[in-house]
Amino acid sequence: MPTVFPSVFEVDLPEISPFDAAYEADPHGVNATVREGSWVARTPFGIEITRYSEVQMVLRDRRFQMPVGLGLSLQGITSGKIWDRTSNGILSLDGERHTRLRRLVAQGFTPRATDRLRPYMRDVINELVDTVSPRGECDLVADITEQYPIPIVCALLGAPREDWKLFSSWTDDIFLIFNFNVVADTPVIERAMDELDEYLDAMIERRRSTPADDLLTDLIAAEDAGDRLTHDELLSLVSAVLLAGTDTTRNQLAATVQLFCDHPEQWALLGKQPELAPRVVEEAMRYFPIIFGTVRVAREDVELNGLTIPAGTMVSVSTAAANRDPRVFGDGSASFDITREQPAPHFTFGGGIHYCLGAQLAKAELAEALPILARRLPGIVRTGDAPWKPVMGISGPLSLPVRFEAGH
Repeated sequence: MPTVFPSVFEVDLPEISPFDAAYEADPHGVNATVREGSWVARTPFGIEITRYSEVQMVLRDRRFQMPVGLGLSLQGITSGKIWDRTSNGILSLDGERHTRLRRLVAQGFTPRATDRLRPYMRDVINELVDTVSPRGECDLVADITEQYPIPIVCALLGAPREDWKLFSSWTDDIFLIFNFNVVADTPVIERAMDELDEYLDAMIERRRSTPADDLLTDLIAAEDAGDRLTHDELLSLVSAVLLAGTDTTRNQLAATVQLFCDHPEQWALLGKQPELAPRVVEEAMRYFPIIFGTVRVAREDVELNGLTIPAGTMVSVSTAAANRDPRVFGDGSASFDITREQPAPHFTFGGGIHYCLGAQLAKAELAEALPILARRLPGIVRTGDAPWKPVMGISGPLSLPVRFEAGH
């Protein structure tokens, strides 16, 4: 007789909810308490995985798939424009459809595509610092990080830089998909989708007749064994690039500078040793991420550590908890150290077949910006509260008032 393991819902487990005030106030503290007691916890939707090895397994195991529509069904949304867009986007897909799209799209995400933008990244961040340096104070979010990545993504796609405010507005509105208020926000989201589609339609038509040295041209030309992206797939993928390449980067950059405000000696060290930037990016994204997890659904019954995760279970994967697991990152897992040699990769960009396609671009944007900020904004200190967006979805500081030595 095969061994029958009890269901995760039949045993006593700790409970965790991203809606609790205690979690919003101190998500890393709550994660640590739960993680040390159990590799799995119960949530309002299913279960949450908290430890590094189990998180790694779930992200890599094909028995767990992305939820169709990115979990919008939890809010009662199973049809309509937003549902159709998310359920057919690359983030929602698994199997052959996902493999095909990823194979074609990867041809546009090459090291060359990222490296050719690095000088421009430096130009953009320096221009933004030029506007605040004489004052010796600013709101880092409003004055710098909110504006930094979008001109770069415009350059990546081949859109005019002066249109960055349009892209910024569309990004803000469409990313409401990841908040838990989509029903109320539907008119705003759909209007932004329509306006973005109209803009991209015109861009695609121009690139078909006049190719350029940009990602959009690369995606139009991408071919594998005679297979090409359809027009709708191009729209969806370019939208995904725009959204993923802006909101995540600007929030992570602001969060990282906030972190450095509490570690002035490491800010000074980065200013003196800009070659530390790649290590800084990895450590900041491990220790202080703006995305706390992802979600999978069990395709079938899965046995893990003597328990059964039933088919259909919504599995929250706490990448933030795994990133601080002392079983992997040692006694210093709960501290920030830019000189640390990482013993293992963090999971802020996900893992397995859904590892973020734009990870190298995001890392480059952060690695180019942070040393310049450290050098030109020395002695930075926070001068007021830095409230964060809700931890559900993409979080990060809403504002970050700072003071620094002027004139650098």
